[in-house]
Amino acid sequence: MSEQRIGDIYRRSATRSLRYRVMDGVHARLASLKSPATGFVSAPEPRTIGRFARGRQMLAGNFLFAGHLVEADGTATNIWNLPVPSNAFRMDLHGFAWLDDLAAVGDGEARKAAQFWLGDWIRRFHGGRGPGWVPDITGRRLIRWINHALFLLRGQDAEASKVFYRSLTQQTKFLSRRWHKTEPGLARFEALTGMIYAGLSLSGMEAHVTPAVKALARACSEQIDAEGGLPTRNPEELLEVFTLITWAAVSLREAGIIPPAEHLEAIERIAPTLRTLRHADGGLARFHGGGRGVDGRLDQALVNSEVRRAQSDGLSMGFARLSGGRTSILVDASAPPRSVASYNAHASTLAFELTSGRRPLIVNCGSGKAFGEEWRRAGRATQSHSVLSIDGYSSARFAASGSKKRKQELLVDTPKHVPVQVSEAPDGMRLQAGHDGYDSTHGLTHARTLELTFNGRGLAGEDMLVALEEPSKKRFDAKMEEMSLQGIAFSIRFHLHPEVDAALDMGGTAVSMAQKSGELWVFRHDGVAKLSLEPSVYLEKGRLQPRATKQIVLTGRAMDYASRIRWSLSKTQDTAVGVRDLIPDDDMQF
Repeated sequence: MSEQRIGDIYRRSATRSLRYRVMDGVHARLASLKSPATGFVSAPEPRTIGRFARGRQMLAGNFLFAGHLVEADGTATNIWNLPVPSNAFRMDLHGFAWLDDLAAVGDGEARKAAQFWLGDWIRRFHGGRGPGWVPDITGRRLIRWINHALFLLRGQDAEASKVFYRSLTQQTKFLSRRWHKTEPGLARFEALTGMIYAGLSLSGMEAHVTPAVKALARACSEQIDAEGGLPTRNPEELLEVFTLITWAAVSLREAGIIPPAEHLEAIERIAPTLRTLRHADGGLARFHGGGRGVDGRLDQALVNSEVRRAQSDGLSMGFARLSGGRTSILVDASAPPRSVASYNAHASTLAFELTSGRRPLIVNCGSGKAFGEEWRRAGRATQSHSVLSIDGYSSARFAASGSKKRKQELLVDTPKHVPVQVSEAPDGMRLQAGHDGYDSTHGLTHARTLELTFNGRGLAGEDMLVALEEPSKKRFDAKMEEMSLQGIAFSIRFHLHPEVDAALDMGGTAVSMAQKSGELWVFRHDGVAKLSLEPSVYLEKGRLQPRATKQIVLTGRAMDYASRIRWSLSKTQDTAVGVRDLIPDDDMQF
């Protein structure tokens, strides 16, 4: 897709205008005038996966949404009376994804709470009242209500069921009127999938299926590129889109409807891309605002897709993958998203993550969005990624203060040339890549080589800063003069997962890292740079605050047209297959 086309697709900002909100309310009220559905065409089947621990936390009065914890009196609390610390928290409430967690508990207490909170939502917000009447949130809510309808209706009287169906009808009609006002991307896929769900499930709503199917096919064609990626290059967002369109495809087939070719082809394109973007532990690479993904969701979506094709040998959505033995490495091997698609993008070109078995070792800090704007901006900086950075600079930068692009927090001055080659090495796989993100500021190109052994026990790395052409050399010389010939300071960072126990070793010349699995890794370098072990953070959705961790840092100064640093990661012993590497980590988030 052309940059202009991407810009056209993502033109509207994430903040909806007052006019949009007013019109949403008007159309919601008009939708309430239609005759309600009286039941389901067939018994709904839950497709969304919840977490038992999160469900129990809610029942205990601990409500964690969008990085904020609100503590209350358990089931005696009305969820709609909770203090709302942020708009993201509010939208999570109105989206009803938390029904997945209550359904995962599934006992009488959980069902009673779910029924009460849903019923009160209808009483309070029927007729377009409240903030939840936006198309994407409505689509998300419809999917959950239909998925868990049997859970919600069990033991309810006829009047409660009637009210439930009336609200489902109103929301479906609202979607049919307003889905086209959603932001392109995930929001539109949520709205259209919710509309398809409702049209297939509810009696009398069948007329909404065909237009929603056509619109979803068009969205698949316009927003999923030839390599099965999104303009945002966010792996978790791609998973959410993939999940929605596979759900829609399965539902259509069950109803005897063949999804359009554009819909099925998008599934075919995305599946191998997501296989490339997952680590050895099953989690997604955390880049450009995305997290690891909900546990089990990728496996479920891949099974539903029925696509068996493996990942391609080249780049997938701009990421390269190296794997050997138990080890997987994912590298951001392209320039960051541009224009309006860069709203959540990170300056992470050539950063990598390494996972051994089910234990992440080298990570990026992740998205700080859940912890406020300052953390969000910090997480987007190059220094928050496992890659080289020139001190005081990121490889891509925010627009100048006062500009419209700055207000939108878009990335500008991004790398323009990112050559990449993945090939076989004598004993493994090799990635060679570079980017010119520092050429305009310092005349320097960053080149990185990674070599992973076939058995996954060793990774050899080399980072270079090079002034290649005469104009670049002149910019480098000017910068050196500005620095009084003291050199250009740089750092190479390797952020560690919080569960890695790291310590300086060998008289401060190496770092030893112990995994909970029993694996031992050692980091070494060629002695050209200074080695230190410093504090870092791990920004993880579903937690109250950033998790403290450590980072390995190599610091040096570029004094010439070419500076080279060599380093290595090696596993000193293989992991014994034991219970402690098979039991999932504690799911409790507090």
